[in-house]
This record gives sequence, structure tokens and C-alpha cells, in this order.
Amino acid sequence: MESNDVMIARRRLLAGAVGMAALAQAPWALAKLPSSGVKGLIGGASDGALDKLAQPGAFYRDTAVRILLPGAGGKLASKLFGVGDKLGLTTNLTKSLNDAGGKAAGEAKPIFRSAIDNLRWSDAPALVSKQDGATRYLQTSAGDTLFGKVSPLVGSALENVGAYRQLDQLAKGNSLMASAGLTRDGLTRSVTEQALKGIFHYMANEEAALRRNPGRLLKGIF
Repeated sequence: MESNDVMIARRRLLAGAVGMAALAQAPWALAKLPSSGVKGLIGGASDGALDKLAQPGAFYRDTAVRILLPGAGGKLASKLFGVGDKLGLTTNLTKSLNDAGGKAAGEAKPIFRSAIDNLRWSDAPALVSKQDGATRYLQTSAGDTLFGKVSPLVGSALENVGAYRQLDQLAKGNSLMASAGLTRDGLTRSVTEQALKGIFHYMANEEAALRRNPGRLLKGIF
């Protein structure tokens, strides 16, 4: 026998799924989609993107979202590191940054879901015409909030994967590092920004796929 909470959650999920199923009937159907359906769409896109990027090595393997050292895609950092770069130390650090991004993505689902729930999706006309409209609306409306919530996750992950330690070792005796943003705070900020950019990139792709095949959201409900 299901509890009342479980029954309520199932009804809400079904409401969103039914709304999403309407998208299969006509390209303009999102204009009449209830807010629960829009949340189901972007929630599914968010979960899908985070699941993919949380896989080991996902950020680093995909050059479209690979996280680089601060400073013109890491080029300035490489010049400042000099000999360290020749020894492959910056490559190891870059991989650590991407590992940290993946770990943060793996813990970010509740944060993204909360941001999605707190937005007024009925006020987003761009959702009607663009394949990634919901993702872009979330990015524009809640980007700063998401940055503030995800940044501590990134900082903790950078510590856990040893990125801060590697940065400190490479920075020894190099007075120009701070000016390039190569401090712990600067690195955390840069990795957070790049990780969020990658997450939104993946979310846009997931949203477009769900619009083409809204039935994917029905899987696992029954």
C-alpha cells in the first residue's frame, strides 16, 4: 500500500509526463503546456546532463566542455608554469580540475531541481520556439544562484582530488601566478564557471532530445 506522499509524488510526475507527451502531437504544444510539464522537461534534461557529466572522465574526454586552467584557455597558465608545463604537471592539474567538475556534477541534482522549482516557467515565452529554451531560461534566470550553490561543491572536490595541492606546488616561486587568476579562490571560480557552462551545454542537448522524444520521460514511472 502506497503512502499518501508517494501517491502525491506519483500524481505530480504523471501530470508532468502527460504534459510532455503533448509535445509529440505538435511543435507548438509547449505554448499550452502546464508548468508541471515544463518542469518535467527541464528537470529531465538537468538529471540527464548531470548523470552524464558525473561519469569518471566525462568532462575531460569531451573537448566541448573540458575544463581548462584560467587565462585564455589555459595558455597563459602554461606559459607561467614554464618548466612545470614541460614536465606534464599542468596536464595532470587540468585532469584534476575536470575530475572535480565531475564530482560536483554528481552532487548537484538537488541544487538544480531547487532552482527549477523556484522559477516561474509560465513567464518564459522563449520556451515555445527554441529547442533549448528552457535551459537558456534557467541559465539566465538562475545562473547566479546556481553559481553560489555549486561553487562550494567545486571547492570541496578540488580539495579532494588534490588540485589545490598541485596548484600550490606549481606556484612556488612564481610571483605572477596570482595575476593570472591562479590562486585557490581564482581556480575555484574558474572551474565553477566552466563546469556550469558545460552542464548547461549538456542540458541543452538533453532538452532538445526530450522534445523530439518526450516519451523518454515516461520510462520508470510505472
